[in-house]
Amino acid sequence: MYMHEQQTAERLPSPWVSLIPLAVLTGLLYVVIRCFGGDAINGGSQIALLSATSVCVMLAIGLYRCRWSVLEESIIDNIRASASAILILLLIGAIAGTWMISGVVPTLIYYGLQILHPSFFLVASCLICAVVSLMTGSSWTTIATIGVALMGIGEAMGFPEGWVAGAIISGAYFGDKISLLSDTTVLASSTVGVPIFTHIRYMLYTTVPSMLVALGVFTVAGLMLRHGADSQTMLYAEALRTTFRITPWLLLVPLATGLLIARKLPAIVTLFLAVVFACVAMLAAQPELVARVAGVDALDFLSGFRGVLMSCFGPTSLETGTPQLDELVATRGMAGMLNTVWLIICAMCFGGVMTGSGMLRSLTAIFLRFVRRAFSAVASTVGAGIFFNLCTADQYISIILSGRLFRDLYAQRGLEERLLSRSVEDSATVCSVLIPWNSCGMTQATVLGVSTFTYMPYCIFNIVSPLMSLLVAAVGWKIKSAK
Repeated sequence: MYMHEQQTAERLPSPWVSLIPLAVLTGLLYVVIRCFGGDAINGGSQIALLSATSVCVMLAIGLYRCRWSVLEESIIDNIRASASAILILLLIGAIAGTWMISGVVPTLIYYGLQILHPSFFLVASCLICAVVSLMTGSSWTTIATIGVALMGIGEAMGFPEGWVAGAIISGAYFGDKISLLSDTTVLASSTVGVPIFTHIRYMLYTTVPSMLVALGVFTVAGLMLRHGADSQTMLYAEALRTTFRITPWLLLVPLATGLLIARKLPAIVTLFLAVVFACVAMLAAQPELVARVAGVDALDFLSGFRGVLMSCFGPTSLETGTPQLDELVATRGMAGMLNTVWLIICAMCFGGVMTGSGMLRSLTAIFLRFVRRAFSAVASTVGAGIFFNLCTADQYISIILSGRLFRDLYAQRGLEERLLSRSVEDSATVCSVLIPWNSCGMTQATVLGVSTFTYMPYCIFNIVSPLMSLLVAAVGWKIKSAK
């Protein structure tokens, strides 16, 4: 690696040449998104990343005589650095399955539905989606399930569809952004190299104020807009109560998990114990559901063991009598995370060759000319996150590219890595849903039946988040120099 550093220092790749792999990636992703839409993460995006990686390798070897062994070592280093993130993602898949079958998530949704009232429907919808997304770690799942249900309720009450969709998306992305179970949260923290608990705690300084602004706007809008009453929420609540054994005792599982987080245990340990807690609760509170998952009528030791393991690693589905809730309670387990793991590995390959060839350093050098203080660094990161969302049409790739591009820059300017990971989330994660041709924007517009341009002005949290990131950076609140 030392010889390679000498080589790239003597002949750093031209910024224009360094942009070629990014341009190839952007073009390929555009075609992939047009062909596959929201399913691009299931393979198309990975192929695009590997193709762009090949282009970078050919340019590095052909034009700059970079040795393949150097590029290979850089790829290996990148993948090694993402190993813990991959393990966390697999545990997240296990939590998604066990917390659902155990009744933890349904209990939270059930109690959340009780607070719905026409005058406070918008703010309640935002809060419910925030809680569900926080517990599941997925804004997409939240929007496609409880979000669809709330969309129908809001339209029946007479609310404009843009306002309802905006409240749903704002809540879902708030919960996704600060959830331990979120793949984007894990991805942003691991790409930059920040412990996930540190990353989440630091995000609260911009995320909570942004959410408070959103809740204030939705509260005022709910009181001012004309609407009617609807009893459909009680149908969903009753369906949950019929399918699951709803009890406040199940709330001990997230409470115990929260205590482990407060004690600052390693993320992998905390997530593993959260799975164990849910498995115990599953057997105690939902034995009938465990039997259904295992495919038996009566539960014994072997079938119980089988049902618990299937909830952890495989897809599960339950019939509630309500199609929207059937989708909500369906889980994918660890297997459902494999596409994201595949994407991370391919992205690490692309980032590895961009780093090993010196092309990432070449692009970073351009930003170094303009970045002098924390505010300009954050502004550049936020702008890059939105730019990559526009160009690559994928939030995952935008997170990775933004994190990798600015990591060295922040180090050279003496800025904390957690500031970078937060700035990436404040832009690349939350703004993806506001772009019509982005995979997030297309998916949510299709799921909710509302065009991106219609709901965009009402996604208050998503709009305020990058602005709040800039405001906090300008004030200098909780921004320190790296030690």
